[in-house]
Amino acid sequence: MIQLDKHYEPEEVEKRWGKFWQEKNYFHADETLDKPTFTIVIPPPNITGRLHIGHAFNNTLQDILTRWKRMQGFNALWQPGTDHAGIATQNVVERQLHAEGTDRQALGRDAFVERVWKWRDESGGTITEQLKKLGSSLDWQRDRFTMDEGLSRAVREVFVTLYEDGLIYKGDYIINWCPRCQTALSDLEVEYQDAQGHLYHLKYAFKDGDGFLVIATTRPETMLGDTAVAVNPKDERYMKFKGKTLILPIVNREIPLIEDGYVDTSFGTGALKVTPAHDPNDFELGRRHNLPSVNVMAPNGTMNAEAGQTYEGLDRFECRKKLVQDLKNAGVLLKIEDLNHSVGHCYRCKTVVEPYLSKQWFVKAKPLAEPAMEAVRNGSIKIVPKFWENTYFEWMENIRDWCISRQIWWGHQIPAWTCKACSEIQVVRETPEKCSACSSTDLEQETDVLDTWFSSALWPFSTLGWPEKTETLKKFYPTTVLCTGFDILFFWVARMIMMGIKFMDDVPFRHVYIHALIRDAEGQKMSKTKGNVIDPLEVMEQYGTDALRFTLAAFAAQGRDIKLDEDRIDGYRNFCNKLWNASRFVLMNLEGYEGTCQLDEQADRSIADQWILSRLNNTTREVNQALEDFKFNDAALTVYKFIWNEYCDWYIEFSKSRLAVEGPGKKAAQNVLLHVLEASLKLLHPFMPFITEEIWQKLPKNGDSIMISAFPEFRADRSDAKVEEAMGKVMEVITGVRNIRGEMNLNPGLKLNALIKTGHADLEATLKKHAGFIRELARVDQITIGPDIVKTEVSASSVLGGMDLIIPLEGMMDFAEEKNRIEKELKKIAKDLIFLDKKLSNPNFVKKAPAEVIEKDEKRKTTLSEKQAKLETHLQTIEQAIR
Repeated sequence: MIQLDKHYEPEEVEKRWGKFWQEKNYFHADETLDKPTFTIVIPPPNITGRLHIGHAFNNTLQDILTRWKRMQGFNALWQPGTDHAGIATQNVVERQLHAEGTDRQALGRDAFVERVWKWRDESGGTITEQLKKLGSSLDWQRDRFTMDEGLSRAVREVFVTLYEDGLIYKGDYIINWCPRCQTALSDLEVEYQDAQGHLYHLKYAFKDGDGFLVIATTRPETMLGDTAVAVNPKDERYMKFKGKTLILPIVNREIPLIEDGYVDTSFGTGALKVTPAHDPNDFELGRRHNLPSVNVMAPNGTMNAEAGQTYEGLDRFECRKKLVQDLKNAGVLLKIEDLNHSVGHCYRCKTVVEPYLSKQWFVKAKPLAEPAMEAVRNGSIKIVPKFWENTYFEWMENIRDWCISRQIWWGHQIPAWTCKACSEIQVVRETPEKCSACSSTDLEQETDVLDTWFSSALWPFSTLGWPEKTETLKKFYPTTVLCTGFDILFFWVARMIMMGIKFMDDVPFRHVYIHALIRDAEGQKMSKTKGNVIDPLEVMEQYGTDALRFTLAAFAAQGRDIKLDEDRIDGYRNFCNKLWNASRFVLMNLEGYEGTCQLDEQADRSIADQWILSRLNNTTREVNQALEDFKFNDAALTVYKFIWNEYCDWYIEFSKSRLAVEGPGKKAAQNVLLHVLEASLKLLHPFMPFITEEIWQKLPKNGDSIMISAFPEFRADRSDAKVEEAMGKVMEVITGVRNIRGEMNLNPGLKLNALIKTGHADLEATLKKHAGFIRELARVDQITIGPDIVKTEVSASSVLGGMDLIIPLEGMMDFAEEKNRIEKELKKIAKDLIFLDKKLSNPNFVKKAPAEVIEKDEKRKTTLSEKQAKLETHLQTIEQAIR
């Protein structure tokens, strides 16, 4: 028989099997197969990316599903690919140019884009190689990129179709603008952070000299673009001023007092400055009241000529300082209040975002959102956990038009051409040769590119060959499930649903599994500034990839953030070692065995054999059901408990005496050991692909790889509740004896006598029939079982299910020495409990300490109290013996 090495070395094993799987083409799906399909598309990582713990988590879950379904016989496609990441990638290359003493303007657009492609070819594949190291069984032959030729064609087809359908338009609109990146940002690309600011109270005087109104603003520099002041028509404070005109301070522009129900009478003074070019709500107010829009800023965040000569050319924040001083000097500034408020920042460069009026391209979102909401309402798409549906509906019901244009060079250039002769705009699939209106050949393409999320929204069908009606598209669309984080539920998921229904007339996926966020061991969000980031590549190097994968799966409870501690990863590395050692034991005890892993139905099986086969069968059912329900943690922990607790700790121990004696019993034990080991490896394979392949290859099995073998299935005839109950009682007695031995500090090698009192005849018969297991595994000499057992004077006892276990102690220990040991331990525990009580009753500690620290101390107190109670009971037994 082939043997396993003494120690498991993950690095060499992972490289070997990763290469083997790819060379054998096992990850590849086949359109020609007549098998049920399972399709999942990867959320395409940015080409600028490096594998972080979030990537590792999400891709581990996707790989678990894919490997499981592949082993179940599905034609499984896990579609790979990367995203061109417009702003992020452009920033990377711009930094390179800056280091070289140049910039993109000096290069020109074509040369710059060529430079970005060069960077992508040289460095953009890093994350792909890291995903392979994770064991991701993606169909790498189908690797796609959001700017490859096929996807670019799909993007152009979608854009033109939406334009032709009246769902894309260009117009003046208030958008989020990043002065650093000098591009528009969608609402979802703005990150809000709490910041300390100020609220400035200003006097706006009436033109007729009849007093003034007080308005409050956090951005006084935008007042230079005010074109009205608004009040609520029902606000009695301002009814007498209806129709009046005010004078805008500093600028001295006349602006009207308007009335609008939008104004909140309870906020501030109830009088609102209206700046249509610099506030989204004011923009809507301006449209309703036909107000002019005065843009006082340049794209780079400096003030323009509309701001006046005094402020023109100043940075917006410099302007704020100067303007506040000027307002103060003019007697217009009444007061300044400190204000903690939420400020929008660019998600890429962290610059404060400016609401800004400009010409942009937009998608009309509401017509697309309606069918997308209905798809979730009617169950065509199921979101798991279900509570995320409420968030989805809330956002979709309040959806705004989607700003899809970006003022950068890297990305899909918008397929719109303007005729310089007559200003006609053509939006077409192929580059036009002349103007459709005047036949001029002097055409200029739109310089803006599309939002990165526009191409990503087409991912489930564009990667499968659309707009061509390919066999791949017919076979694998719609996809089965999407696995992603909640942070891109709207960025990506909702938009894929909208586009899928619009262009494929069907949903893009049947299920959306939303996984939780990974935090550090204390529950804090991971960040480089805090220094609490766990690097998956380092972890894989230290503990092995399987240990990391299993940890992530075991913690993946629905709707609950993960507190990731490296100690737990180390713990699951120990699980790898436990599995390895158990497999070594089995392989080392196959002398004379000529069979395979297939179960020998004619073998003379013991009750222990029947028990482990029944437990394997029920475990198989539980794992399959948990994975069907996306309960990855339940599936992982069910396999873990079966392998560690039942197979390794119990069944292997039960089998040892039979393996030592030649005959049918040995052959049966060898066969069951092998069969259950192979099935366990298969159950574990989606979670731990590398170690399971390595061990499986050493077994006397059929097939070329565990990853293409059949996943275990539940069989009703293999479960036996009576056998499980009987063995459960036997194991309960063995555990009871072991606990008493440990609690009473009895020598592990000491043979004990056991008395078992029970009034249940069937239980008495079961225990007598299988007393040999108790003698062997609990190291018991004599066992007496019956209803009339009398407890000996000096003994330790335990109440078990339907029986009392009694272990006579006379002659088994030095009672005086044991009494001394227990008293010392009780003294230490009492001291520790006094310290914890004092700590937990201190209001200052409870108020300031993190919840995790308090919880840890409370758990320790409970554990110590329980131990104290047990030791006190044992002490009474010892004192009784001494008397």
